[in-house]
Amino acid sequence: MKKKLLYILPVLFGLVGCEDKRIHQEQKIDLFAGERQEGKAYIMKPQECFDESDMVVSSADIQLVDQSSGRGKSVFIYRVNSGKVLKTTRDSVVAFPFQFLSNQRLMFRRDSTSYTYLKKLEGYRFIAKPMNLKYQWLKAAPVYSVKPEQ
Repeated sequence: MKKKLLYILPVLFGLVGCEDKRIHQEQKIDLFAGERQEGKAYIMKPQECFDESDMVVSSADIQLVDQSSGRGKSVFIYRVNSGKVLKTTRDSVVAFPFQFLSNQRLMFRRDSTSYTYLKKLEGYRFIAKPMNLKYQWLKAAPVYSVKPEQ
């Protein structure tokens, strides 16, 4: 009887140990539960956009020139054919037309003038030179329309 008990005890302890491991594996621990904010995107106010931008242009003549989607990030290239430069930190003279890059599709209204908030292009060196890109859209900036002065 003692010999049989010696053979059964390791098996019993093994089963008890496996159950404990399964319980611990099924419990998920979320280390970043307090930091996650799903569904909440930060949208900048007009004055914030103006302050953060390297160049701000007011224009009604902006058109989508090229877009790339599928592999990797989506890339949209826009051309500003004419407009009024409201702020610039890099260039003293801005030659129109010029192109800029955006990671999101921008909804410019055709019949109204919009502000274009741009910053210096970071990365994208393979398309920057052939497309003559120096600027990219300010990431958290929405499209703001210019309100007519009264």
